[in-house]
Amino acid sequence: MSQKRNLQSGALAKAAGVSTDTLRHYERLGVLKKPPRTQGGYRLYPPEALDRVLLVRNALASGFTLQELTSILRVRDAGGAPCRQVAELAREKVHKLDSQIAQLTHLRDSLRLTAKEWDRRLKKTPAFERANLLESLSRATTRQVANTKGETNERTTVSRHHGNSGFHQLPRRDVVPNAKPASRDN
Repeated sequence: MSQKRNLQSGALAKAAGVSTDTLRHYERLGVLKKPPRTQGGYRLYPPEALDRVLLVRNALASGFTLQELTSILRVRDAGGAPCRQVAELAREKVHKLDSQIAQLTHLRDSLRLTAKEWDRRLKKTPAFERANLLESLSRATTRQVANTKGETNERTTVSRHHGNSGFHQLPRRDVVPNAKPASRDN
C-alpha cells in the first residue's frame, strides 16, 4: 500500500490542471489553505489539497463563483454544514440559466427570421448594389401591439424598410400589464 506524499506547488498544479498562480490565488481567497514551506521556501501541500483544488474547479465549472466558494468553504472548514446554502445557490443558478436560455432562444428566433428576410432582399438586389441590411436594424422603431386577448400591450420592434415588417423580432420581455398604447404626439 503506497502512502500519499506531500506535493510541491508545481506538482499539485500539474495534477489539478491549474497554474501555480491559480494555487496562490486560491490561497489568498482562503479556498485553499496556505501550506507549510520547506526550509528552501517551497510550498509543500498535503495530499488532500489536490481534492480541494479539484472540488473548486468542479464547482467553478458548475457555475459557482470563487466568492461563493470562499464563503461556503469557510463555513465548511469551521465545521459547519452549508449544504442548504449550496443547494439554494444551485437553484438560483438554474433559474438564471433558464432566463438566459429563453433570451438566447428569443434572439436566435428573431435573427433567423431577420436572416430569411435579408435573403429575400438580397435576391432582389443587384450584385454590386447595397442592400443596407445592417441599416435596417437601426431603422427599427418601437410601437405598441396588443396581444390577441387585448389584455396587455407588448413592445415589438418592426422595420420601416419598404413599408413591411422586414425585421421580424419577437415581442420583448418588458410586457406591461394593462398598459395604454403610447401617444404618437410625444
